[in-house]
Parts: sequence; structure tokens; C-alpha cells
Amino acid sequence: MTAEVMAGLAKGLAVLEAFGASSPRLTISDAARATGLSRAAARRCLMTLTDLGYVTFDGKFFAPTPRVLRLGATYGESVQLPQLARPHLTAVRDAVDESASLAVLSAGESLFIARSEGTRIVNTGVRVGARVPLYASATGRVLLAGLPDDELTEYLDSGDFPARTPKTPVTADAVKRRVEHARAEGVAISEEELELGLISIAVPVTDPAGRVVAAMSVSASAARVSVDELRTRFGPIMQRQASLLGRQL
Repeated sequence: MTAEVMAGLAKGLAVLEAFGASSPRLTISDAARATGLSRAAARRCLMTLTDLGYVTFDGKFFAPTPRVLRLGATYGESVQLPQLARPHLTAVRDAVDESASLAVLSAGESLFIARSEGTRIVNTGVRVGARVPLYASATGRVLLAGLPDDELTEYLDSGDFPARTPKTPVTADAVKRRVEHARAEGVAISEEELELGLISIAVPVTDPAGRVVAAMSVSASAARVSVDELRTRFGPIMQRQASLLGRQL
């Protein structure tokens, strides 16, 4: 290995180490000052790290992604999944003109951790911090589909599935069929099963190892949007943004 390559690696690591709890985002000038590099060298390092998925760039600021953990480098509390998800949820919202959300599995429920509000208000009760049952929601079925078979069986065996609407699946077999469909199709749709008048679609967010870490969703009024439109128009847009988010993890 040549001295030039080693020097380049050292510069890149120095730039990564410039991020921290007190400096979660850096401009090129910030990185240059923190490392003693020239602006040109700092820019090359940051752009390379962005291209490799270790850093994101919003047009002004650079910020580290969880992929930095692969190097054993410091990944502070300043960068978390909700922050990473925000631009992708906004992209979905802008494309479909409906609110977009991100949920994770938490204590046997689907917990919403990020949301980009649309201009059309749908009274779903979904907000950051809200929880909905796994069996009755599109996000929940995506998250259940990502579980190992033994954990899914444990959930189905121990679950109580009270009806939220007349369309809610209330037996383990009915829930299992919906989860298996979500696993096979890579998408879950809830047709008024959580709330009458509300339809939802969710897609998985997977990390580079293929693990489902979250579910990206959109809910809409059944009077305004058809299930077919969810599947054919919303779905591909959401899957692209979910894939882009997953590549940052």
C-alpha cells in the first residue's frame, strides 16, 4: 500500500472523527477547520464518504449515518433513524400529497417515530409517539413479516386480537395470512381494518443485512384514494424511498 493511499485514508478518518455530539453536522469549512485540512481536501473526503453511504449531504451540511458503526467509529446520539427518515418521508408526502410516517416495533405494538404531514388532514390519530396494534395496521404487518418464524409464532400464539372495526382480523389464522402476504409481496395494505374510512399502505425499511428495521406508511381517506391507487402509484414511490433510507443504515 502506498503512502498516498494511507494519507488519503488518514484524512478520511480525521473527517469522520470531526463529527460528534457537539458537531453533529459539518460544512466543508467546518471540516477543514476541525481537521487542519484544506477546503479542497475536506470536500473530497466528505464527497467520498457521502458516495460510500457513511455521510449524508443536504446541500449545505454533512452528517454521519449509522453505517459509520461498521468501522467501529463513534456514532453519537445526534443521528438517529427519525432524522435520517425525514427527507425520505417528505419526498413521499410531496409525491402523493398524503402524510407519510415511519414506525418501528416496540413492546408488541407499532410505534410511530417520524412523520411528514400532508396538506390533506386525515383524522387517524397517527402522530409521533402514537402506537397502533400490529395485527390491525399496515405498518404492524410489515413489522411482523420481518420477524423470524419462531417470534411470529410466539406473537400469534399469545396474541389477543380485539376488533377495531368490522373488518379487523380477529383470529391468529387471519392475521397470519395477512402477514404472510405482506412478507411475500413486500407491501401491506389495511382496508378499513384499523379505522373505518381509512386505508393504509406500508413497505419495509431494511438494513444492508436484510433485517426489517422499520415500516414506512401512508394513510388516506377511502373516499378519496382507492386501494388500487395505493398499490400501483403510492407503493413504488414508497419502496424507492424506503430503499434509499435502508442504504444509509
